[in-house]
Amino acid sequence: MPKISKRFLALSAKVEDRSYGPLEAIELVQTNANAKFDETLEAHVRLGIDPKYTDQQLRTTVALPNGTGQSIRIAVIARGEAVAAAKAAGADLAGDDDLVDQIAKGEMNFDLLIATPDMMPKVAKLGRVLGPRGLMPNPKAGTVTTDLAGAINEFKAGKLEFRADRSGIVHVRFGKASFTAAKLLENLKALQETIDRNKPSGAKGRYWRSLYVTSTMGPSVEVDFSALQDLKQEG
Repeated sequence: MPKISKRFLALSAKVEDRSYGPLEAIELVQTNANAKFDETLEAHVRLGIDPKYTDQQLRTTVALPNGTGQSIRIAVIARGEAVAAAKAAGADLAGDDDLVDQIAKGEMNFDLLIATPDMMPKVAKLGRVLGPRGLMPNPKAGTVTTDLAGAINEFKAGKLEFRADRSGIVHVRFGKASFTAAKLLENLKALQETIDRNKPSGAKGRYWRSLYVTSTMGPSVEVDFSALQDLKQEG
């Protein structure tokens, strides 16, 4: 068993065994995020789905209104003039066969991979390398597109791809501890609405099972997801 630090135990003692209102939960997580760096806040949502069935899988994107607070390295696989266009739009890496060969060798110095449709036959061959890391481009996630500039700008601005894992749990970062609680709440609300809007057709019974928020080095806090769903954002 890993040793639990005194710091973590002290922070955990501040968290009651109950579900908190959305804003109250976020403020508590922020208070407990006292590491020597700007901790990332994450949401962990357990859903009533079984992703082994194709009609119960969840994979989509969310556009966080206030971004993630993190820089993202984007690679683009394209052909011809599209390579230069991708670089001009802000891609950190862009190429055609040369980039495919680099990835095949395990060189993946990026967080997100975008590809044009005409390059997907070559990208598909990288499935064994990209798949386990969740980096395979997908049209539903907006990472297979001809609008490279638009996709790059959206993901740089805070658009995130996410999917439910094998246990039906969604893990998504939604900001930094240094954000205001109001901005974090806006981001969390956008995530909740996206998950509800993309409910798999095969999902049966209760869809939402639990929601916890946490920071990089802090304890998790349970959130009353019904209160989050009922929340009406101004504007």
